[in-house]
Amino acid sequence: MRSTILIALLLAAAAAPARADPDIAKGETAFKKCMACHAVGPDAKVKVGPPLNGIVGAKWAHFEGYAYSADIKDGAAAGKVWDEATLDTYLTNPKTLAPKGKMAFAGIKNEDERRDLIAFLAQFNTDGSKK
Repeated sequence: MRSTILIALLLAAAAAPARADPDIAKGETAFKKCMACHAVGPDAKVKVGPPLNGIVGAKWAHFEGYAYSADIKDGAAAGKVWDEATLDTYLTNPKTLAPKGKMAFAGIKNEDERRDLIAFLAQFNTDGSKK
């Protein structure tokens, strides 16, 4: 019985698709969906949304001077951080984490595209320089 279960688990693991490492170049392409409202890099300025320099690992509502929604401010007060898992959830559907948030974006349904986008964003320091 144990060997049957073990074989089934091994077959299931072998059948699972291999996850490729994130592709920063593809993430830069995915960022084009964000560019109408956000910017990154040394010259990034506030648009409809805040610049996203240093977003990966940053506290919610970290960009000084931007008028965040109450949902995002509440998250900041609760000590929430934009880690990769949180960004993945937010990018899938922003209304999941901030139902009353300002972000009018349907989300990115493709998991690989989100992973690539997060890897692209992760390369930027808070000053817009690349790591």
